[in-house]
Amino acid sequence: MGREPDFQDELKRLQRRLPAWAKPVIKRANRPRARWLRIPLAVALMIGGLLGFLPVLGFWMLPLGLAFLAPELPFLRGPLARLLAFINRKLAPQAG
Repeated sequence: MGREPDFQDELKRLQRRLPAWAKPVIKRANRPRARWLRIPLAVALMIGGLLGFLPVLGFWMLPLGLAFLAPELPFLRGPLARLLAFINRKLAPQAG
């Protein structure tokens, strides 16, 4: 087995795949002093994720909200690091 994935490393790998318009928003929200932005954004995304059956909103919003909340709640970092590692592996270009 390999080493346990690191939350910050996996988040940076995922950020490299984001559209250009989303990168500055994510970067700004992940700054240590941006707690005032990160917590309300996380809560809004999780509520939107719970309403994912509605048009425009989606279930993808729930894990994204948890990812924004993870810097504030250390017990979320390990499980979310594994989830982000899984997503990054699925998004990786297939060789061959």
